[in-house]
Amino acid sequence: MALRKWTQTSRVREGLPYPLGASWDGLGVNFALYSRHATKVELCLFDARGREKERIALPEYTDEIWHGYLPDARPGQRYGYRVHGPYAPDAGHRFNPNKLLLDPYAKQIVGELKWAPHLFGYTIGHRDRDLSFDRRDSAAYMPRCAVVDPAFSWGNERAPATPWDRTVIYEAHVRGLTMRHPSVPQDERGTFSALRHDALVDHLTHLGVTAVELLPVHAFIDDQYLLDQGLRNYWGYNSIGFFAPHPRYLSQGTVAEFKQMVARMHHAGLEVILDVVYNHTAEGNELGPTLSFKGIDNTSYYRLGDDRRYYINDTGTGNTFDLTNAGALRMVMDSLRYWVTEMRVDGFRFDLATILGREKHGFDPSCSFLDAVRQDPVLSQVKLIAEPWDIGPGGYQLGAFAPGWAEWNDRFRDTSRALWRGDGGQLPGFAARFTGSADLFDHHGRRPSASINFITAHDGFTLHDLVSYQHKHNLANGEEGRDGHDHNLSSNHGVEGETDDPSILALRAQQMRNLLATLLLSQGTPMLLAGDEFGQTQHGNNNAYCQDNELAWIDWERAEQPAAQAQAAFVRRLLLLRRRYGLLRRNRFLRDAGQHSGDIHWLTPEGHRMQEADWHDGERRALTIVLDGRSPAPAHASGRNVSLALLINTGGSPQVYRVALEGMDFRKVLLQTPELPLHQDDEGLWELPGHSLCLLAASSS
Repeated sequence: MALRKWTQTSRVREGLPYPLGASWDGLGVNFALYSRHATKVELCLFDARGREKERIALPEYTDEIWHGYLPDARPGQRYGYRVHGPYAPDAGHRFNPNKLLLDPYAKQIVGELKWAPHLFGYTIGHRDRDLSFDRRDSAAYMPRCAVVDPAFSWGNERAPATPWDRTVIYEAHVRGLTMRHPSVPQDERGTFSALRHDALVDHLTHLGVTAVELLPVHAFIDDQYLLDQGLRNYWGYNSIGFFAPHPRYLSQGTVAEFKQMVARMHHAGLEVILDVVYNHTAEGNELGPTLSFKGIDNTSYYRLGDDRRYYINDTGTGNTFDLTNAGALRMVMDSLRYWVTEMRVDGFRFDLATILGREKHGFDPSCSFLDAVRQDPVLSQVKLIAEPWDIGPGGYQLGAFAPGWAEWNDRFRDTSRALWRGDGGQLPGFAARFTGSADLFDHHGRRPSASINFITAHDGFTLHDLVSYQHKHNLANGEEGRDGHDHNLSSNHGVEGETDDPSILALRAQQMRNLLATLLLSQGTPMLLAGDEFGQTQHGNNNAYCQDNELAWIDWERAEQPAAQAQAAFVRRLLLLRRRYGLLRRNRFLRDAGQHSGDIHWLTPEGHRMQEADWHDGERRALTIVLDGRSPAPAHASGRNVSLALLINTGGSPQVYRVALEGMDFRKVLLQTPELPLHQDDEGLWELPGHSLCLLAASSS
């Protein structure tokens, strides 16, 4: 077949190597692409119907950046790249100009990927596998990049800048939160526009959270094997563009929609935190497609093995991003700064963050990426949250991240679950987690807020399912139930799944209140999973990553039921108490009072100070925690001169408590998880039913 000859009609000037990407300056568009090993870069221009109209060789190469300026290009122009260079997989190079490539710096991506053999740099089914070379054009199956106009009127928008000690995070999914909300118009559901609606914003502010953490919104790809089963990559941990919002989340077709959402959240006092995936891309391993980075400069963007044909897979997804390379590191840093400065987000949660801190010798809290962020005048001032683990060597690094970072604390999750399930020997671990996990975070001036406490998250059971299912039920995922965690520390309390038994329902509701209270009364930064405030269920599925349907979407009709409303009111009460009493959110680690003055007292139900033998009694299920309001505290701290006592009974039998500390008289019930009111008897004793807790207050002289 004869090759098509392209005629250049656009005017081209040399342009500038910076900024990278496609940049509209009001007169034209500058295009710049980093590739250390390419021999030629062609800019491909497409019309509105997606037809390729022109190929332009970028005329200049400066400091490993190919660039050119088109004075006739305008915002809305569709484009992509074809990159020439050696196709030598054994040396790590996978250049193939037959494959249309997405710009890593594209601010908008239009259309969806259509899976076809043409997307692969090698010929599928060839005896040489990825060593073969495929000459088919992939353009017909690829989405397009689009030039954007960054102009946007922010008006009087101001970031809330919520202090860490007052932060309460609400983890949510753009589609999941809005697809079933009756107040959101049908054509806006599942998009950023939906998040702007008063009904949703009012729900969040009335609840008392301060930040919304959105699951990945960067452009991502649906895996072919999921589409073949009628499923999607719902969670979005399969990124292909780190500057562009996911196309399905745009109802208006412009990136300004995201900015409108941020402005609305900020106006309501809510911060926006993005869950970001810089540890890998959607291109997979050596047998994966060639969509962007692999074809632009494979050896610069990915960590390769000693045999350069193969990828290091510390992510479990086939590839691992290489932040020891200056070009890749620059791209990630530029992406983060773009989302902060241009899109005005307030922070990031980094998926599998250990990878970002791994040098060639292993994890290093002073690695290139962590040091770059720490010294950056923009990024160092936003909220930075690490998921401190991956599947690579030495992958579990909880507590090891650099100052300025917070970290997901899975030990808080597991200890809290085991405690309320009734497992023995949990009190020492619970004491550490309740007080901000000083054993993990009290170093280098880090604060209790560095511990992101959670009971549930998107990955795993919902709170309702945690107290309703003994085992996962993931058959809908198409993997015969093999996927998802097996170590859930859950309990069904007598019946697997749904039941109409009133005693079981009452116990489950009480256990949910116990877990919510443990989360929101502990030191550290709490994170609440969307829907847990009213008992959202996924019917036992603890890995709904591919369920873009009613199984995973928030059921707002269920939220109107009396039991759901009561639970939501309980959460609001908890968050009100957390705001009112500074003792519940100290910005320094608590000191054990022991026999002397301090911040916290640990008592047995009989009113005696906990001794070493008490802590190591594996059968002990009850405890009193006193937060001493007489201890030194900042003058502005709310709730000063008030002491709090938390009575905890994780066993199944009632327990009598005597709270006896000199100068404190605990008489006022601030919060309780049993349904029946609690009262102090004539002897000053409190009786708690099994599986319950109670928060008391006393004025402190």
